[in-house]
Amino acid sequence: MLDGVARATVPRMKLAIELPSAQADKLRAEAERLGLSPEDLARAALSDLLSTPDAEFQDAARRVLTKNRDLYKRLA
Repeated sequence: MLDGVARATVPRMKLAIELPSAQADKLRAEAERLGLSPEDLARAALSDLLSTPDAEFQDAARRVLTKNRDLYKRLA
C-alpha cells in the first residue's frame, strides 16, 4: 500500500518451452530481423494469440491440438 491506496498485483507466469530446431531457427531469424530477442518475439506472438476474440482463439487452439495430436500422445 502506497499513500493509503491499495495496489493490486498482477500474477505472472514463467514459461519454458522446447521447440524443434527448425522452429527455433525461424524464431531466432525472425527476432533478429525485427531487432527483438527471441523471448520478446515469442511473448508478443503469444500475447497476440491470447488477445484474439474467444471464438477465433478456440478455432486456432483446436487446429493446433488436432494438428499435433500424435505428438502430444507420444509426449504423454
